[in-house]
Amino acid sequence: MSKQIGVLHGLVSIAAAIGFVAAWSSGFVIAALATVDVPWPTLLVWRFVPLAVVLLVVAAVRGWFRRVPLADLGRQGVIGLFAQFGYCAFVYAAISIGIATGTTALIDAVQPLVVATLVGPLLGLRVRGVQWAGLLAGAVGVALVVRSQMGGSHAPPVAYLLPAGAMACLIAGTFVERRRPAPLPVLTTLTVHVSVSAAALVVLAAVTGTLAPPAASTFWVAAVLSAIVPTMVAYGLYWWLLRRLGITAVNALLFLVAPVTALAGAALLGEPLTVVTVLAFALCAVGVTAVLVGDRRRDAHPDRREARHRPAPSLPSSSPTA
Repeated sequence: MSKQIGVLHGLVSIAAAIGFVAAWSSGFVIAALATVDVPWPTLLVWRFVPLAVVLLVVAAVRGWFRRVPLADLGRQGVIGLFAQFGYCAFVYAAISIGIATGTTALIDAVQPLVVATLVGPLLGLRVRGVQWAGLLAGAVGVALVVRSQMGGSHAPPVAYLLPAGAMACLIAGTFVERRRPAPLPVLTTLTVHVSVSAAALVVLAAVTGTLAPPAASTFWVAAVLSAIVPTMVAYGLYWWLLRRLGITAVNALLFLVAPVTALAGAALLGEPLTVVTVLAFALCAVGVTAVLVGDRRRDAHPDRREARHRPAPSLPSSSPTA
């Protein structure tokens, strides 16, 4: 029976990972399609504000914030400002000035290497040799794809700092969350993240004079789709998988987001897709596989030194889980 439950949990994790990759990739494509005639802050503010209102109403009715410490809510607000407001603002700004969707996603995909080298040691995570090899392979793949697509972009070289800024914001938000995880349900954390992002975007749009939405139905379709798929589905699965699989495995999935986004960009937006790009995709896939395999081996054979110092088991707690 326990074996069947383990298989079921594994299938659920695989399905969630596939859904995460597809949903996260959709955000780049929607941004490219919807910001052709509309300023990117306009789309973002109307992506987040209506969703924030809905979530806050549901939270009030369902009592999601009852007995939640103010310190936890404040920390989740900081996470939301980095992981949603900062990340989305940088991504949309990059795509709106002409950086290809695949290139933007691929620069973000360097995140696992940064996490392994900088954030991992701060969180006490040990990266295995096979995972280092996978991370380096994925990073090389990213570099090759970016180089192959730069020729088709009219954006100035300095603009490539924008997707790097998006990567830094997501890393910062993930680090704050992993530094002191709070056992809050995913919907509760998403409500806080979306609400603080909506407030920040209203201020940004008001300052830049981009608050008023257009009347076109296509704009509202894009706003609704971006609120549901890359916001609720993608971010919800990101935080859920982060708790279930760990930071190394989840961030490695961003190596798959990049090729999927580039393929979608080539099919829907006419962005360049060369032989070098395809070969680099293969390197990204090898990198993800190596990282995930290394993560499973670590879970199956934990460090003996850690086992010797592990405290005695305590009674189960009644803290809420996502």
